Amino acid sequence: MNILITAPYNEQGREQLKAQFGNVIYRCWKDHGQAYNEQELIELLQETEADGLIVELDQVTARVLNEVPALQCIGVCRGTPSNVDVQLATERGIPVFYTPARNAQAVAEMVVGSLITLLRNVIPSSQWLEAGEWTSGSLTAYLKFKGNELAGKKVGMVGFGAVAQRTAGILRSFPCDIQYYDPYVTSPDARDRKLSLEQLFAESDIVSIHLPVTAETKGLIDEQLLSRMKPESIFVNTARSAVVQHDALVRLLEQKKIRGAIIDVFDQEPPLPQDYELIRLSNVLAIPHLAGASHEVEDHHVQIMNRALKQWFIEGDHSVSTLYNKAILEGKTNDTTGISRL
Repeated sequence: MNILITAPYNEQGREQLKAQFGNVIYRCWKDHGQAYNEQELIELLQETEADGLIVELDQVTARVLNEVPALQCIGVCRGTPSNVDVQLATERGIPVFYTPARNAQAVAEMVVGSLITLLRNVIPSSQWLEAGEWTSGSLTAYLKFKGNELAGKKVGMVGFGAVAQRTAGILRSFPCDIQYYDPYVTSPDARDRKLSLEQLFAESDIVSIHLPVTAETKGLIDEQLLSRMKPESIFVNTARSAVVQHDALVRLLEQKKIRGAIIDVFDQEPPLPQDYELIRLSNVLAIPHLAGASHEVEDHHVQIMNRALKQWFIEGDHSVSTLYNKAILEGKTNDTTGISRL
C-alpha cells in the first residue's frame, strides 16, 4: 500500500506505517503553507499513486474520490471527519478512520485552567499590577481581586463524549460535582448526574459545551436555556460556536445576568465585527481557538490512527472503535453519528 500523509505526523509514526505497509509519502500541509485544495490533492494522489490517504485539513470531496477511485482507506486526524464526503466514501466501501479524543487532554486542561483564571481574577489583577496601579496599601489587591475556588462547584457538561469525560475526570479531583446532558451516553461514573438540558442550565454553577455541529445541535443553546443560568454561573464554550445562539449569549453577558463566559470558538475565524461584540465584553475571557492546540495532540492522533490501520489491515479486525462510517460493515449508507462524537 502507498500511503500519502498530509497531516502532521511524527517520524516514529511514519516509520511504523512504513514497516507495516511498505511505502509512506509525507507531504505535510504545514510545509505546503496551507491545506491542499481539491485540485492539488487530486494531483498529489495521482502523482504518488497512493491508495491510502491520511489528512487533517484537506477537503476530500466527491471530486477527489471520483478522480482517485483506487483509494482503499481515508484517515482523518480530527475529532470528526467533517472535511470528507463520508457518504460517498461509505457507498464506495472505503473505511474512514478518525481520531476522537486526540485533543481531549489539551481541551480538558484549557477548560480547567481557564476556569481558575476567571474565578481567581488572574487577568484583571495582572493587568492592574502591570499598569502600576498598586500605589498604596499592602492589602489593596487582596481586597480588590479576591476570587472563588473551583472546588465544590456543580459543573454541567452539554455533550458527554471523550473531551467532556476527560474534563470531568480532572474536575472531580478538586472536587467538583459533575452533571451532564447527552442522549447517547451514560457516564461510567455512578456519581455523575444525567439531567435534562433545562435542569442542567438551571442547576449548574458552570455550564461547559462539548458538542459537534449537526442538524440536531446547531443553535441548540438558545435564549430560553441561557436565561435559566444562575447569576453567579459561568458559561464555557470550547467546542463549536454554531451550537450557541450568538445574540442571546451577548445579551445575557451585556446585562450581567451571569458572572461571565470563557469562549474559545467564534462564528468566523478570524473574527468578524459581530464576534468582537462578544470578545470585548468585560466579563468574557476570550481565547483564539487554542483549547486543542498542544504539540502533544499531534502525537496523540498518530497513535490513534496507526492503531486503527494496524487493527483493520494487519490484524483483519474490523471492530475498530475509530472507524467513523461503521455503516460499511452492515452495507448501510446512512450516517447515524450523534452528540457524543466530539
